[in-house]
Amino acid sequence: MMTDEPLLPEYAANPFVARLPPPLSVEAALAALTDLPSFNAEERLYPAHLRAHCIQRLGQYFDPLIRHLTLEQRIGLLICQGYLGRNPMTTDYIHRLRNNHERIMQRDLDAPPPHPVETTASGFALIGASGIGKTRSVDRILRLYPQTVAHDEPMALTQVVWLKLECPHKGSPKQLCISFFNEMDRLLGTRFQARHGSGRIALDEMVIHMAQIADRHALGILVIDEIQHLTQAPGAGREDLLNFLVTLINKIGLPVMIIGTPAALPLLQGAFRQARRASGLGSAIWEPNTQDGDWDNFVQRMWDFQWTREAAPLDAEIRAALADESQGVVDVVVKIYMLAQMRAIQLSALDGREEIIDAGLIRRVAQTELSLIAPMIDALRRGDQRALQQYDDLRPFEDFVRQTLSDAVVRLGGRMTPPAPTPAPTSSMTDDKLIVMLAEMGLGPDIAALLLAEVRADLPEAAGPLDLVREIAERLKGRGPVAKPARRKRKAAAPKTAAPSPAPQEDPQDLRRLLTLETTDAYAAFREAGWIKPPADDAA
Repeated sequence: MMTDEPLLPEYAANPFVARLPPPLSVEAALAALTDLPSFNAEERLYPAHLRAHCIQRLGQYFDPLIRHLTLEQRIGLLICQGYLGRNPMTTDYIHRLRNNHERIMQRDLDAPPPHPVETTASGFALIGASGIGKTRSVDRILRLYPQTVAHDEPMALTQVVWLKLECPHKGSPKQLCISFFNEMDRLLGTRFQARHGSGRIALDEMVIHMAQIADRHALGILVIDEIQHLTQAPGAGREDLLNFLVTLINKIGLPVMIIGTPAALPLLQGAFRQARRASGLGSAIWEPNTQDGDWDNFVQRMWDFQWTREAAPLDAEIRAALADESQGVVDVVVKIYMLAQMRAIQLSALDGREEIIDAGLIRRVAQTELSLIAPMIDALRRGDQRALQQYDDLRPFEDFVRQTLSDAVVRLGGRMTPPAPTPAPTSSMTDDKLIVMLAEMGLGPDIAALLLAEVRADLPEAAGPLDLVREIAERLKGRGPVAKPARRKRKAAAPKTAAPSPAPQEDPQDLRRLLTLETTDAYAAFREAGWIKPPADDAA
């Protein structure tokens, strides 16, 4: 990533900046961030199971948009400008270390520094809908910089250029400090967590040591992801963490970048006193947009990576379907494209139909495979910002798509002759739901499971859930009601001379009579009562 461009004098005179890659031009940043999968048109002739693997390459697809290039420039500015006030060639850096020592001695992060120094650090907030690519974009940009740099001059130290943490789920400042110590230990081979992250150490002392370690190792930028987790924190904990982030920027001189979903906006606009600093280089709000040329170019380039037998042209109807079903969320449109290709290949393997993607297939795939995020897509269509605040995490959707694609690869499995039609779903999940339904009808879960297994063995494989329940109900007729055991109440011991009360009338088919304390073989008891079908050998 080296260039022939001259290094600015303020950067050349600062070892913390001079050892970093130089600022990138737009063209260089575009080339460095782009990550397109390998593709050869001849791969369309491969067997179905191999093409299913080829489609997986789109999972790492990254084609930078204009906002990604703008973000790369802003992160570079945050790092470089933050180091200007921490130049080890000047006395300011020594003064910072002494100020940190004084804070540790007084055990007060707000203690007046003996050597006031000017900070050049700033903050930046990146807010956007879940799945729009915030975290992945920041990760790719940070990887353009080495995470650590070893220095011998003017002093021996290991510089940590960037550190990325996830905001604790309960907004705990203490947990954030512990995560910081653990990450620094991982990078440097130190024992900060053992020394400063013990549960017995007070929060005030932890944050002082965290600030000192960040200064000692010249941390270039601290990135905190999932800042919306603060909305789940108690009021006091939320304020503690926000105040601490403000102190890192204003007093320690450490650039801080926060990433979050729209759920974090009320928090940042209301309680976050860092707003002034977070706007130093401008905060960015990434909103889905399918109406600009940037989106059209993205879809056009993505469409070239097509592994179906017939390459479908990208027409206006397909563009409209992709835009409507994804609402401009990059992660969603890529996954729709992957699932649509996989579905076209599967349908061809089943009945030999033509492998081609059209708008109808895209909409059917979106309706069947994207049900987990359908409320989020609908909220985006309506522009309902309040509803969007409920969708902060697409990881369940990510796991679902990954499993769906994996199952499709297994089903294709190298069989290029048209396979037999897929039988009706008989998954354990369906059985679990049926057992719950039967339990609500009065059957115990164990008996319901036995009955379900018995009926499945007798009925055709294509029998649906309603057929199974109907057959079980028919078999229960004539066997008497299956009642839940009545709750017994403790009674006071009766006098020995009292006459015993008459035993209640019990149904001979009552399941409670089949199992007693003397029963040694539950299977034999249920079989003798006619609840379990005898094995084939016995029947013969």
